[in-house]
Amino acid sequence: MLPALAVQRAIYRTLVEDAELQALVSGVFDDVPEGTEFPYVVIGEGTLLPDNYLTGFGREVRVTLHVWSRYRGFAEALEIADRVCQLLDHQPLVVDGWEHIATRLELVEMLHDPDPSLRHVPIQFSVIVAR
Repeated sequence: MLPALAVQRAIYRTLVEDAELQALVSGVFDDVPEGTEFPYVVIGEGTLLPDNYLTGFGREVRVTLHVWSRYRGFAEALEIADRVCQLLDHQPLVVDGWEHIATRLELVEMLHDPDPSLRHVPIQFSVIVAR
């Protein structure tokens, strides 16, 4: 299995199994069902890079999570982003078929969407795995 898929599954499991995060959002999605209530988290774009070492194969998976909110201002989206960061940044992940080495927060952005009622907070993580 490509580590990108295994990492996506590990992140999804971590987020949906957390009661505190689930109390803040309507769900965590790969593809958001039509009519889903805000706020929610989307597992979005990613990049897979080689990160080999002397005696084995390593991979770096960069993944972007997106927090979407209709709250006026960024407070709600940032509270959700904070919980996501608590769950993932420098925390162990169970990545099927791979040894998890590290998960690091790379970037948090606060964006106004062209729809003025939406707030968008992308969060990028780097996940290092090895075999």
